[in-house]
Amino acid sequence: MSKGFAENRTDVTMSELVAEPRPKPAVPMKPLGISSNLLGYIGIDTIIEQMRKKTMKTGFDFNIMVVGQSGLGKSTLINTLFKSQVSRKSASWNREEKIPKTVEIKAIGHVIEEGGVKMKLTVIDTPGFGDQINNENCWEPIEKYINEQYEKFLKEEVNIARKKRIPDTRVHCCLYFISPTGHSLRPLDLEFMKHLSKVVNIVPIIAKADTMTLEEKMEFKQRVRKELEVNGIEFYPQKEFDEDLEDKTENDKIRQESMPFAVVGSDKEYQVNGKRVLGRKTPWGIIEVENLTHCEFALLRDFVIRTHLQDLKEVTHNIHYETYRARRLNDNGGLPPGEGVLPPAPASPCPATIAE
Repeated sequence: MSKGFAENRTDVTMSELVAEPRPKPAVPMKPLGISSNLLGYIGIDTIIEQMRKKTMKTGFDFNIMVVGQSGLGKSTLINTLFKSQVSRKSASWNREEKIPKTVEIKAIGHVIEEGGVKMKLTVIDTPGFGDQINNENCWEPIEKYINEQYEKFLKEEVNIARKKRIPDTRVHCCLYFISPTGHSLRPLDLEFMKHLSKVVNIVPIIAKADTMTLEEKMEFKQRVRKELEVNGIEFYPQKEFDEDLEDKTENDKIRQESMPFAVVGSDKEYQVNGKRVLGRKTPWGIIEVENLTHCEFALLRDFVIRTHLQDLKEVTHNIHYETYRARRLNDNGGLPPGEGVLPPAPASPCPATIAE
């Protein structure tokens, strides 16, 4: 008995001496398959349908700016892009209208509905840009307008009694029209994109691409991409904002092959092989706007509307607007000046005063 007791005692002593293993740090568990955990249907998957219904009720905003010299077909392209008369030329444009002496900003709003979804589209035109003998700093009114929209949104955000839905007039996309010279970018093109790429999503496009041969077009596209890279100009979609490998793969293809989009715009229809198509009539035939072998308009439309529209809005809000907001709040000690802004908090009494 004493021997057995001694053995048991030894076991106890040894177990007391052996250090217990340290617990591993808690690591978030990977989500398991829903079907293997739930005993019945909950309805989590209906959140997508709920969001869809709400969006269809409220609609959404999209604000697009067009910048480029006169005569590059900006108004026609926008009308073609949204298949409606949304640009300023259709509203109150006169061919005898004089070119503005300075850059003007004209915004025209429309409500477009498709499949029950409403979109409040605002087209911001910039007549007078690049049309003067001296175009020095002609991008400044455009940059000022973009920043004013950020300021307007910021002031609404910091109001004590702010609106349930703040009107969004911020520029989500800027289509920059490059003249189809076939040679190189003008100094004005480089200066504009260098300044504005920091505050807005710039999508460069080569206008009136039908004035170049296929070889000239490909060479010009490559030359433009090279010049933008050499000058450190980043256009949308910016490399640094790719969220994952899938985004990077998709956007790399766009950056390296499609940009800048070489496009042709037209709001006229012609009969081609028994079908009505949008196109431009020339002595040698019809240039079909939506035919990829003729121009890259379809790629531009898919990019701006069908695949990247929401991302354009998110980059505007999360990157460009946040950069502006952080700078303004930092410069003004917390809040921007203006009516409806929270007043500075009263200074707390010092401990000595409290003690007395």
